[in-house]
Amino acid sequence: MYNKVRLWWKYDGRYLHKDFVNGIKNLWKWFPTIWKQRDWDHDFIYNILAKKLEFQAKYIGERSFHTNANHDAERMRLVVKLIKLEQDEFYNMEYMEYAENKHWFEPCKDKPGYSTWESENVWERYDEYFVKYPLYYKRAIQYIKDNQTRFTSDHTDKQLVAMIMGDLRQKKCKDLIFKIMDQDINKWWD
Repeated sequence: MYNKVRLWWKYDGRYLHKDFVNGIKNLWKWFPTIWKQRDWDHDFIYNILAKKLEFQAKYIGERSFHTNANHDAERMRLVVKLIKLEQDEFYNMEYMEYAENKHWFEPCKDKPGYSTWESENVWERYDEYFVKYPLYYKRAIQYIKDNQTRFTSDHTDKQLVAMIMGDLRQKKCKDLIFKIMDQDINKWWD
């Protein structure tokens, strides 16, 4: 028993005051994130992950104790940026900049008191979007052809192709987040 207490004091016990102070600092800096934390959505997982990477990138980047510290900090910041793009669904929404739709509610003729949501394309420039990302255009066309039974229209529907391109690009963003982390996370230490 004496040996256990002696070893605990030698390795842990005498640093107890520093651990306490560090714990209080952690509570203070994590409080806003944890306060907003909810358990119902993947978005909150991303919030915690992004915040952790922000803190760690700052810590490793400022201390710069190893030769790749600045590179590692930049990779962490890149993952944080990708997480923000994933949360905002940036790539899913980008195609909407190339079109404008008019939306309205139309009363149902067969159901009095009910309305249906209607939309009409005012203008579109999807061809510019397709030219901007030719590889994803080809992938979207192929995806639609391979999954034709899932769609009410075919690959000639420009809006459908643009939506599928956005989905594919958004999936690439998510895959890239976890690919970078898979490759680098074991190197992110000081």
